[in-house]
Amino acid sequence: MAPAFQHEALPGRVRFGSGAIAALAEEAERLAVERVIILTGPRQRAQAEIAAAVLGARVVGVFDQAAMHTPVEVTEQTLSVVVARGADCVLAVGGGSSIGLGKAIALRTDLPQIVVPTTYAGSEATPILGQTEHGLKTTLRSPKVLPEVIVYDIDLTLTLPVALSMTSGLNAIAHAAEALYAPDGNPLVSLMAEQGVAALADGLPRIHQAPHGLEGRTQALYGAWLCGSCLGLVGMALHHKICHTLGGTFDLPHAETHAVMLPHTLAFNLPAAPEARDRLSRVLGGVDPAGALAELAARVGAPRALRDLGMPESGIATAADLAVRNPYANPRPVDRDLIEAMLRRAWAGDWPQDERGGVDARG
Repeated sequence: MAPAFQHEALPGRVRFGSGAIAALAEEAERLAVERVIILTGPRQRAQAEIAAAVLGARVVGVFDQAAMHTPVEVTEQTLSVVVARGADCVLAVGGGSSIGLGKAIALRTDLPQIVVPTTYAGSEATPILGQTEHGLKTTLRSPKVLPEVIVYDIDLTLTLPVALSMTSGLNAIAHAAEALYAPDGNPLVSLMAEQGVAALADGLPRIHQAPHGLEGRTQALYGAWLCGSCLGLVGMALHHKICHTLGGTFDLPHAETHAVMLPHTLAFNLPAAPEARDRLSRVLGGVDPAGALAELAARVGAPRALRDLGMPESGIATAADLAVRNPYANPRPVDRDLIEAMLRRAWAGDWPQDERGGVDARG
């Protein structure tokens, strides 16, 4: 018998497949929009131009200054362009930076959004926006920032560098992993989370071996959608709080920070979340999911140490203070000294460890 639960499905439309970007004009027509502004980052300009070519005369401009962690000052600059061009729709092309900027504009204008993800960030499937102002990253949840349409075109991910593919995919896994022990989780979310992790755990090594192979890219993009959907449906915990702290305060790269921290936060939390541990063990192929994930990250060449991302050792204590302030719901009580110890290991690139007994996650 299924347990009692609540599930609130999020509205939205998804187009998935090779060459799916060709459907942009059809989707714009369905939304009845005529003046689309394209938001992207400098590195995704080429993909944005592909989208512009599909939309043709509907495009009123391409703004390519999206920045990591969605700084409020960049949003305000973009907003002035959106207003000046008389845009009636926002199209974000790229990863988390582009998607975050599109959401920030939608929050302020209530314009409809179309998103074309080119990484495995997953944020396109959520009503969540993270913004940074005065060195502090905060998040909010609003139906205003949920895209109306997501177009997943596998072909647009073929040129995503292998290193970024790996960290972006591990970032997506973090969404599903924390969804498995979310207090507001349910059986449907758990199914999506488990399948999302399985798809990425299969797809990332394939991409590492054959970067232009469609099979690995398809698996990873499908997994990213599932993991992102989990992020949009339930609350996140300690891992996301720490990564928001590190990103907003020390300007660390988003996906890489998630990749480094996830084995450590899982080693901390999973002893208090046995069902999540069992599901992750099943799909990661290891008795200890934190260790299995660390091994996966090492196998695909993902970064292992915060110091390699530019984190100063002198900032560890500050990060620990901020991480325990206004804590997210978490399966295990958050102790400031244990968090600092975890951060020190992550900074040095040490193997993940269960803090309670000082046990190395390799057993």
